[in-house]
Amino acid sequence: MEEGGVSTAEPDARQGSLLLDDQLCFALYAASRAVTTRYRPLLDALGLTYPQYLVMLVLWEQDSISVRDLGAALQLESSTLSPLLKRLESSGLLRRERRPEDERSVAIRLTEAGAHLRERAATVPLAIGDAMGLTPEQDAQAKQLLRLLTANVTDG
Repeated sequence: MEEGGVSTAEPDARQGSLLLDDQLCFALYAASRAVTTRYRPLLDALGLTYPQYLVMLVLWEQDSISVRDLGAALQLESSTLSPLLKRLESSGLLRRERRPEDERSVAIRLTEAGAHLRERAATVPLAIGDAMGLTPEQDAQAKQLLRLLTANVTDG
């Protein structure tokens, strides 16, 4: 049936729905904004932005890492990563050093202050986990699905 030249029939499955609530991209966007907003007061107390927190997570896991490897871990271009690193360096949380074996490569290392910040940050994942209200199984499933989605979209 058509009303004013617009079909009122169910959309073809290949075409998909144009209803906002049917869009996975919107569900991801809304969830990302909500989670990032929940992080804000926790990270403000640490003096970090969310992207800076992600950099610190990588460094707490692996103290010395090249800028290239850090960018790959965070899926960030160096043009995005460089200003983050400069701000964290000026805050005294990390230092950038040329690698003696390859002067073209820069290693990122935690300072003592950056290493100590890890202790204060230990409560952040717990608070976020509580806010999300997922069971451990749901948490694992969500991460697995999001990693699959990211890989599929990135490879496609």
